[in-house]
Amino acid sequence: MTGMTYAGVGVDYGTMDPFKRLAQFAGRETAGNIRRLGFTEVRDSRGESAYLVEAADGYFAHVEEGLGTKNLVADAMYRLTGKSYYDQIAQDTVAMIVNDMITVGALPLSVAMHLAVGSSDWFSDEARCQDLVEGWKRARMLAGCVWGGGETPTLRDIILPDTVVLSGSATGIIKPKTHRIKGNVEAGDAIIIVESSGIHANGLTLARAVAEKLPEGYLTRLPSGRTYGETLLDATRIYVRLVEDCLARGIDIHYAVNITGHGWRKLMRAPLPFAYVIDHLPKPQEIFGFIQEHGPVDDREAYANLNMGAGFALILPPSDVRRLWEIFHHYEYPNRFSGVWAGNVEPSEQRRVVIRPKGLEYSEETLGVR
Repeated sequence: MTGMTYAGVGVDYGTMDPFKRLAQFAGRETAGNIRRLGFTEVRDSRGESAYLVEAADGYFAHVEEGLGTKNLVADAMYRLTGKSYYDQIAQDTVAMIVNDMITVGALPLSVAMHLAVGSSDWFSDEARCQDLVEGWKRARMLAGCVWGGGETPTLRDIILPDTVVLSGSATGIIKPKTHRIKGNVEAGDAIIIVESSGIHANGLTLARAVAEKLPEGYLTRLPSGRTYGETLLDATRIYVRLVEDCLARGIDIHYAVNITGHGWRKLMRAPLPFAYVIDHLPKPQEIFGFIQEHGPVDDREAYANLNMGAGFALILPPSDVRRLWEIFHHYEYPNRFSGVWAGNVEPSEQRRVVIRPKGLEYSEETLGVR
């Protein structure tokens, strides 16, 4: 049986990434425009998850991100169960934005909503709108930032009439400057994997394709008894407070990774040539085993595109790991984080991710984000 791939269901990073690089190269040519205002860009931030502008006493950060297609699962479950799940969808969208921002050490100040619909009739469902608004506000509280506004265009003939495209942008700040996470990875650094809450908001195109193969679709029961649809809709964790506490307590984070698109390949996003060697894996939630079985999706494809239980990663000196565990245990349930010392950074002639328990290796050619 031929295995299912992300590219096979229409999401091909090999096609998308060259455009991202083209845009980055063009963007660099605009950098001089802000010097007259007393600011300069942080050139090294191009290709990172957040873009930085340097000011006299700090850095400003900007992120633009989108939810993807997870709301289509919520729409299907709404029709099947009468529950909208849009409060969780809202948290997913905010998490995609702010979890990118903190990878450079920036804390979000303001997050704006961009909600585009195919028909203004979408807003007539008051219960769904209320869920979305409440979830968006709750996510701001989790991220410690303000809801600064947004945009709600109706794009007839571009978006389907009963569908919404959710995204947003954020501004953030690094202050003092010493809190910037610079990507100064060193051989011997510890790789700490922080657990996810499930699939988060990445890989949903693949997950939706799996649902089409199931006789009961999203209502198929997992071994736990939960339905496939409700499990896919578990809200994405927001890691802002964790990174904020690490920086406040002086933990020397050399690099931080929001594990979304490109899956575990994201571990080698920093430009220096190192091998990111994984010896211990977090236990993936049952949703991943289910997707792998019913896709089928093999390990190479799964770890290349899904988070497989890893929502965020911190790369830091081994001497700081003990203090990191203390921060983990500082939080109370259900906001407690847990993690695993997954491996270490090793010298290498090129960037690589090596997942020894699975016999997997990804070369730098598979991550074309710069």
